[in-house]
Amino acid sequence: MSTQNLTDQALVHTPLFTNDATVMGILAILLGLVFYTANSQASFWRKFYMFVPSVLLCYFLPSLLNTFGLIDGENSQLYYVASRYLLPACLVLLTISVDLKAIAKLGSKAIILFFTGTLGIVIGGPIALLVVASFFPELLGVDGPNAVWRGMTTVAGSWIGGSANQVAMKEIYGAGDQMFSAMVTVDIIVANLWMAVLLIMAANAKAIDAKTGADTSAIDELKEKVKSFEAKHSRIPSLNDIMLIVAVGLGVTGFAHMFADTIAPYFVEHFPESQKFSFHSKFFWMIVFASTVGVALSFTKVRQLEGAGASKIGSAFLYILIATIGMKMDVTMIADQPLFFVIGAIWMLIHASLMLIVAKLIKAPLFYMAVGSQANVGGAASAPIVASAFHPSLAPVAVMLAVFGYTVGTYMAWFCGQILQSIN
Repeated sequence: MSTQNLTDQALVHTPLFTNDATVMGILAILLGLVFYTANSQASFWRKFYMFVPSVLLCYFLPSLLNTFGLIDGENSQLYYVASRYLLPACLVLLTISVDLKAIAKLGSKAIILFFTGTLGIVIGGPIALLVVASFFPELLGVDGPNAVWRGMTTVAGSWIGGSANQVAMKEIYGAGDQMFSAMVTVDIIVANLWMAVLLIMAANAKAIDAKTGADTSAIDELKEKVKSFEAKHSRIPSLNDIMLIVAVGLGVTGFAHMFADTIAPYFVEHFPESQKFSFHSKFFWMIVFASTVGVALSFTKVRQLEGAGASKIGSAFLYILIATIGMKMDVTMIADQPLFFVIGAIWMLIHASLMLIVAKLIKAPLFYMAVGSQANVGGAASAPIVASAFHPSLAPVAVMLAVFGYTVGTYMAWFCGQILQSIN
């Protein structure tokens, strides 16, 4: 091959933007545009976002940059930085606001349905894989980074907790970028189809509750409590508040790394057989430490930082992480993996069926079923949307349950991953 041909070939494969600082700037602009248009009152954008979830664009737009060769998502260090620094901080800031006592006061039915949703995800994934694998056995027995079971652990992380837990499962179980890209697409599309069903049900909540004989008096009382809590604790954040929030998020992240650097080598040396439980992974211990410390801090005065917007800063970190995930995706592979969508659909059907059956058995209000499900599947980004369809003042309740989902998401998704690994 001539020198000229080699030069031409190199030019074809060289991305237009190679500086990570430039790429980060582009991602930030894209995120800003998505949030600006999603909150626009213009009729076009309001109609557009009725059909296209904003979180989907946060994945999809960066993926186009990678698909068309404008950036090199594979070799960029942005995802590594976001997953190691912003992800633990995000988990801490999202979990310090969890109020376990307040969640308990929602009543046993709300808690039962939340954990029913979690159980539906944990057992639904392995069942869906076994069902589809009975027709396509080649899905099992693969142990590389693109093994289906590894990709499914990331969906479990997302559907029990959220995007932060999803990325945690990717790193803990070593899902390859191609498999992760396909599973992110399955996650978003299937989850949003289910959310659309919940919104339709919410519009007919009174009729459904009347038919099932559910007692909704507790929800009316809950509305008043939520309004009172919000009025008491919310405040305009000062620079002091913001610096304290950053200190907590990044401070715990630093100690999480130190903890992981110490304990992971200990397990490698003294418990070599524990590798199958991910105990050799520094990332695993980093995430466990950050989540656990976040929950512990929720019982202290640190929790008051939520009134100044701790979870909002955590969410900002999360969306930067989502954009760096998107820049590693290649959207052209979506059509190549229809079986993954079949698995996702069966998985969600198991979750939805279990939720509806249990809700009917305990005569729970539709609100508890819908929010309990979406707190798992959609997380803090979309659970408030479903709650607001019942009443705007109930949105914080959904956020509270969704934050609880972040708390248990890493642990339960890891457990689901262990089941998936055992049947592979």
